Amino acid sequence: MPTRADLIDLVYDCPADIAVKLGYDKLTDLHNKWIKDMVFGTEDETIQAHRGSFKTTCLHISFAFILVLFPGERVIFLRKTDDDVAEVMTATANVLQSEWFQALGRMLYGTDLVITKATQSSVSTNLKQGVSGAPQLLGLGCGGSLTGKHADKVFTDDIVNVKDRVSAAERERIKLLYMELQNIRNRGGRIFNTGTPWHKDDAFQLMPNIRRWSCFETGLMSREDIERVRASMSPSLFAANYELKHIADEDAMFTNAQFFKEPQLLADGIGHIDASYGGADYTAFTCVREKGGAWYAHIRMWHKHVDDCLDEILKECKALRIGTIFCESNADKGYLRKSIIRRGHPCCSYQEAENKYIKISTHLRSQWANVRFLDCDQYPLDADALNQVLDYSENAAHDDMPDSLASAIRQWQSKPGVKFFKGGI
Repeated sequence: MPTRADLIDLVYDCPADIAVKLGYDKLTDLHNKWIKDMVFGTEDETIQAHRGSFKTTCLHISFAFILVLFPGERVIFLRKTDDDVAEVMTATANVLQSEWFQALGRMLYGTDLVITKATQSSVSTNLKQGVSGAPQLLGLGCGGSLTGKHADKVFTDDIVNVKDRVSAAERERIKLLYMELQNIRNRGGRIFNTGTPWHKDDAFQLMPNIRRWSCFETGLMSREDIERVRASMSPSLFAANYELKHIADEDAMFTNAQFFKEPQLLADGIGHIDASYGGADYTAFTCVREKGGAWYAHIRMWHKHVDDCLDEILKECKALRIGTIFCESNADKGYLRKSIIRRGHPCCSYQEAENKYIKISTHLRSQWANVRFLDCDQYPLDADALNQVLDYSENAAHDDMPDSLASAIRQWQSKPGVKFFKGGI
């Protein structure tokens, strides 16, 4: 039977082996190093790794170790939104409730490990020391207040995301937030950052001791995986998210998107579907309404046949009070229009005769400065859909989402209005 010393050595030397026993069987020796740095390191550090490299998985395992091994320390964890935080809090609590961590608590302290607090924003155990009412682990979204908060360890994860790619204002906001963290950590404390770069001027500029692992270095993606992902996005986005570098995207037509949070601004708007009937194309859906010179838009995209998305699309149209849905009839001879009408929603189809590049560069580009994208708790931003808009050029591999958005704007602009004449009829 392992002794207490054996157990401590195992935790220090091979924390990922323990995680694998808990079911995290995709973790490797690289993740073992990451977890050790997160749990036992003392310096400020930053890990940049490609998307899908299990950075966040390593974090909630590390949090469980910190809460048990260093119960007197206070940890603050930041992610972009409160929902992102809740996901990690739940995962951390689940790890603590595992038989392995229960045994670890008994071996180290001679008592059962009990979770005394587990909410969407905090986790504490009965090992907590001191009289402070602060939880052992406190999670905050980037919109939360840091006033009066203090911690021995501060972790940030994906506080830079697609919004920082598209919005200069968001990049500056996150930079200010990161600088404020210097006042949050206690003397002798540390800040540990994980994430993926999105823009050459994002908050990673401020983060120290950056170590990078691209998709070619982690061993987590095969050459076939890499090429499949590369083919699905623009060169600039692949370079940033998988090669961890920035390249010029001189042909990009759209930059610095803007957002709004009030779904009711879409009420009485129209919808548009750019349908996929299989293959490499996407089904793209747009809701749009113009008011006071601003274009309020909600965009979604699926790599699916339109039939597999239609129920979800119509459900959103009903919830957002969207009126007529427009769609092309060139390819399906009116099939989609009939399908929508059978489900009880008004729909109009049309024959598309305009060149796609001219349509997007005319109707969308001319209004781009006035377009606002919906991003709220109930309808979070579809990052892949917006990225396809931002990556659009005449030679883009995929153009379904910008095509749908441009078509929706064109349909709104061409809708009939009521005209008044002086002097009667």
